Amino acid sequence: MDAFWLSLVMIFLAELGDKTQLVALTLATCYNTRVVLWGIFWATLAVHVFSAGIGWFVGGLLPGDWIAFIAGVSFIIFGFWTLRGDSLDDDEAGECKTGVNPFWLVFSTFFMAELGDKTMLSTISLATTNPFLPVWLGSTIGMVVSDGLAVIVGRMMGKNLPEKAIRIGASFVFFLFGAWWMYEGGSKFSLPVWSAALLTLVGAALFFFRDLIGKRRGNEA
Repeated sequence: MDAFWLSLVMIFLAELGDKTQLVALTLATCYNTRVVLWGIFWATLAVHVFSAGIGWFVGGLLPGDWIAFIAGVSFIIFGFWTLRGDSLDDDEAGECKTGVNPFWLVFSTFFMAELGDKTMLSTISLATTNPFLPVWLGSTIGMVVSDGLAVIVGRMMGKNLPEKAIRIGASFVFFLFGAWWMYEGGSKFSLPVWSAALLTLVGAALFFFRDLIGKRRGNEA
């Protein structure tokens, strides 16, 4: 798949149910949709130029098979993250209550929320195995399209989006791509390397679903 379209699709899926998308839905209840989407666009463009740059730089340091293998592990972890979903804290949920210019509020809120977020890390992973420019542009457009659709559909449906079904579908794609890249890159790797990767994935799954595991243990007790 072309790097631009791959980046667009993967970031579109990564953004579904993500914290930054929830921020977009919250801001869109207070401000004009066009202003919100413009703020998202410029904030994403700014953050992802660094993300794609970091990925491109890292991609030149390691052999191609290792890059593909690590990217595959990363995308399976992002699949766990997507399946779990995100939520807003009190400060993020109350971002509307301010006298700041709406555009700059959206820009600054999104810029800060995106730092270290799943979509930023996904962009870095994509850029390790693909050219810089198409990853940068594709990831930015994918983010804006995902948030734009969520805002529009959310308004039409009163925010009653089928979040669980969306998370399951998006995480499945991440698992599929991740497993494929792990196989492509690590087909000649030794058993210890695969064992370390699988232990990492198990640890990631336990981390993201620790609350659910704790609740089940509490119910059993």
